[in-house]
Amino acid sequence: MTRTQKTVFILVALVALIMGLTVNKVLNGRDQPNPTELIDAGIILLPQSRAVADVTMTNQDGQPVALDDLKGKWSLLFFGYTYCPDICPTTLAQLRQVKSELPKEAVDRLQVVLVSVDPNRDTPNQLKQYLGYFDKDFVGVAGSIADTQKLANALSIPFIPADTSKPGYTVDHSGNLAIVGPDGRQRGFIRAPFNNQKLVAQLPGLVKRD
Repeated sequence: MTRTQKTVFILVALVALIMGLTVNKVLNGRDQPNPTELIDAGIILLPQSRAVADVTMTNQDGQPVALDDLKGKWSLLFFGYTYCPDICPTTLAQLRQVKSELPKEAVDRLQVVLVSVDPNRDTPNQLKQYLGYFDKDFVGVAGSIADTQKLANALSIPFIPADTSKPGYTVDHSGNLAIVGPDGRQRGFIRAPFNNQKLVAQLPGLVKRD
């Protein structure tokens, strides 16, 4: 092989290597969320995941649920209550709509969890009946006010406990969602108000992560 042939061979090999690396990068990054697009969709990821408070609550079936039980899927935790006049029904209706437009593989890796800030009225039966109006697969949990505040504070989504002695009382709470990864650690937030179409576009890539 002449020097010229060797040079040409090396150049061709280098070009092939560069093209291969470029294609691989494109293919591997094709479904990865774009940070700017995530923020535009209201999805704020933490620089580092963080531990979630270790509490045990009761779900809509009357069964005890520890936070470890939520592992294995991406969880969207929403702090609300069934007697909420506005934020909660709007949020749950939006999440139902978003879920209906997601691809099946994303739906299979995602769960919506309503954490009650009104355990005084949100019995398991009440939670089950209420969530059934939106989506039978939505999870509802309730615990003591102390445990609920512990969890809410750990996720940086605080609420103000209500004066339950007043008839028809309401509870002040946030409309934001906490994002908890399949490892049971908080990964970020979704800020309210929600843009359904932007969430539908971004959630599939997010929940492909481990």
